[in-house]
Amino acid sequence: MPKTLGQRVSEELLPAVQRPGQYIGREVNQLVRDGDWDRAEVRVAVCFPDAYTIGMSHLGCQIIYWLCNHTPGVCAERVYSPWIDAEAILRGRGLPLFTWDTRQPVGTADIVAVSLQYELGFTNLLQLLELSGIPVRSAQRDDSHPLVIVGGPQADNPEPVADFVDLVVIGDGEESMAAILALYRELKASGVRRRDMIEIMARRLPWIYAPSLYDVAYHEDGTIAGVMPRVRGLPLQIERCQTPDFEHAPFPLRPILPYVEVVHDRMAIEVMRGCPQRCRFCHAGYTKRPVGVRSIEKIVEIAEAQYAATGHSELGLLSLSTADYPHLRELAERVNERFAGRRVNISMPSLRVDKMLQNIPWMASSVRKSGITIAIEAASDRLRAAIRKKVTDGNLMDGIREVYKAGWKRIKAYFMVGFPGETPDDIRAIHSLCHEMSRERRRMGKGPAQITGSVGWLVPKPYTPFQWAAQPRVEYFIEARRILADLSRRQGGRNVSVRTHDPQRSVLEAVLSRGDRRLASAIESAYRAGARFDGWDECFNYDTWVRAFDATGIDPDWYAHRERPYGEILPWDHIRSGPARDYLEGQYTDVYVKTDQPAPPPGVLPLPVVA
Repeated sequence: MPKTLGQRVSEELLPAVQRPGQYIGREVNQLVRDGDWDRAEVRVAVCFPDAYTIGMSHLGCQIIYWLCNHTPGVCAERVYSPWIDAEAILRGRGLPLFTWDTRQPVGTADIVAVSLQYELGFTNLLQLLELSGIPVRSAQRDDSHPLVIVGGPQADNPEPVADFVDLVVIGDGEESMAAILALYRELKASGVRRRDMIEIMARRLPWIYAPSLYDVAYHEDGTIAGVMPRVRGLPLQIERCQTPDFEHAPFPLRPILPYVEVVHDRMAIEVMRGCPQRCRFCHAGYTKRPVGVRSIEKIVEIAEAQYAATGHSELGLLSLSTADYPHLRELAERVNERFAGRRVNISMPSLRVDKMLQNIPWMASSVRKSGITIAIEAASDRLRAAIRKKVTDGNLMDGIREVYKAGWKRIKAYFMVGFPGETPDDIRAIHSLCHEMSRERRRMGKGPAQITGSVGWLVPKPYTPFQWAAQPRVEYFIEARRILADLSRRQGGRNVSVRTHDPQRSVLEAVLSRGDRRLASAIESAYRAGARFDGWDECFNYDTWVRAFDATGIDPDWYAHRERPYGEILPWDHIRSGPARDYLEGQYTDVYVKTDQPAPPPGVLPLPVVA
């Protein structure tokens, strides 16, 4: 009797890979049992194109998994990208990619739902498809293959992966997934062919985009002349799906407990969706509107259910800007009242400095003292005003002092380099500000604080005021890195460290973030040449991408380092996922006002120069 796929995974894969625990499945609180897949009317593979240790920490996939498996007639199983060693075993043994819950071939799903969280996960999307026996190009699929549907923040500009997907969900997942499941179930019961489902869904659901049903025309200079539907009745613009009732939206009450250490092994509750601040570089702040807020009662109810199901000792209160949750102090008091006796700590994403003062009192007793993270972004008042980061040096230091009084002595501060109007002094100020924050604790009669400055590079994003901006070239970032490293060598000190990200990776992000569908050939070429897990230092190889661009005739500089005029049609202009265009234009022009520079003429932006 032939062995089942599950048996082969246990016998041929698990003994041959590192950390086999990440492929075992059948974790505590898993919602699917043996036989559910075969009995289901609609089978969904909920895929995260990264390693299990990352994907298990992603709240969005947990929400979709929970929603699907609480929908009658639907079975959803989880899928993650196998690591390099596991992929080699799967290929060498002829094993198809499997679902984690009960080890079903992913290719037998009705719907393959992929969350695109990061531009550098695009090659892992192709890995998931190919290992599942699904042609990576949508044009090569037939009625025997699943529908490949993508969503998530990178789906807001889906054009670079347009040739690989069947349908794109623009916006929130709860409302859209429920509607897709209902419509798919109806169409499948009626005997509608897969190829026809694509057009029907694109017609009926205003936030569904079917790239294969749209043609893109180009000018001689390579810019886009227009995007038009190929069949009558399809919309000229795709709308964004909004969750109408965030308070009662589906949410996992019994989170799955992993067998191995993952990035965030804790209870996690989304307390607010969206951010009221709209920092000019932040894609999510401009697209996740209007802001949705969960009530304290609902949050506490979810927390009690999750604690009973997991016993976790940490509760993450998550949002783009948790400090802006309107009832944060009261929420903290309620959570402490319920959980302090059970030794449950609160964790939050990085804080806005201007909210620190009012939150320090409750944080002192609620948040563990291992360290605190703050998002500063720029080291001068002038540049912060330009990017709409509402922080001044004055309230920054006021907040820092309160942090030290409350018992913290380690701070991680996030910065970004590459903003229009930036000067060499702005870059040097990063190092100076980190030292100043460390010395502030000494002035209070205590030892100097341990400060880690984490410096990333600007990646201009769609639907933000910087969507027209030219990203500085990699040489600019390398010089900025040299300046910071030189300051560290000359000034020394064990209490301050300033670390920088890989600038080549940020340049690639800029290419993929604002690219069009002509990039598909380069993405596939890089994938065929071995590009995988490009967000991981041990896997990323920029030379692989350079060769892929050369082989496919793509000029990455044209996508990353070219200023776009206001009149140019952008690859995502047929998708309505952010504010009105004239509003963004005004915000971009104001950057130059705030930095005392003349606004550039359309299409021309002098790149900042580091002396």
